[in-house]
Amino acid sequence: MAIIAVAGAIVAQTAKVTCKIKGSDTCLPLGQKEAESFMKKNSGSSITVTGGGSGVGFAALIDGTTDIAEASRGIKMEEKMKLKDAGKEYKETVVAMDALSVIVHPSNKISQLTREQLEQIFTGKVTNWKEVGGADLKIIVYSRESSSGTFEFFKEHVMLKKDFASSAMLMPATGAIVQSVSQTEGAIGYIGLAYADKTVKSLKVSFDGKTFVEPSMQNAMNKSYPITRPLYFYYLTKTEPMVKPFVDFVLSAEGQKIAKDEGYVPLK
Repeated sequence: MAIIAVAGAIVAQTAKVTCKIKGSDTCLPLGQKEAESFMKKNSGSSITVTGGGSGVGFAALIDGTTDIAEASRGIKMEEKMKLKDAGKEYKETVVAMDALSVIVHPSNKISQLTREQLEQIFTGKVTNWKEVGGADLKIIVYSRESSSGTFEFFKEHVMLKKDFASSAMLMPATGAIVQSVSQTEGAIGYIGLAYADKTVKSLKVSFDGKTFVEPSMQNAMNKSYPITRPLYFYYLTKTEPMVKPFVDFVLSAEGQKIAKDEGYVPLK
């Protein structure tokens, strides 16, 4: 096997990897693009990547139906215990970072919100845009469903663990949130930076009530944007030899460039 070192990471250039990857919808485009690039370089490899949410990925890792769980949140204690009870040891690897973007319909004149305002909107305390300086228009809240790591991260870090409004529309995938917000005038939602496009408007966010920062690659890299988070791969210790060439590729300079090109925040 020919092995070359790239920017400190060792990448197997003739590795044959066959594995399944499942989990985070946020990580899905990243996993797909990395797998596609790896398979081009390593003939005979077969890597399938599917979404469903971080919770779905962890469940699949526990029951043995995936080799790598992609996650946009850390593993929960109950998931750790299920793996332990099954006699399965695991490894956690951060593969990229993400800026969580709050999005609205492009016609919305609001361009920035504080964390407190976001909490009030997503918990249902504020229901009209005029209450936060916008037009007299009903707010339509879109959220990921509870199996999503993005749902959990947003609830914990932005809403301080308060419950979403009962009227919130829970969507099965990030793409569905982008589509719904782009087609609904009073809509608001949250997505990973890689999913942001011109059909929606990303808001500047402030956690101190003074400095409003837009979600961007640069602001996530310099840590000035307040809603950033790590993205993970989880895999079993016993299958590490099988998946490691792919994990090493994702962490290599080439893999991190792919991440950046796809809208994710590279580790360096």
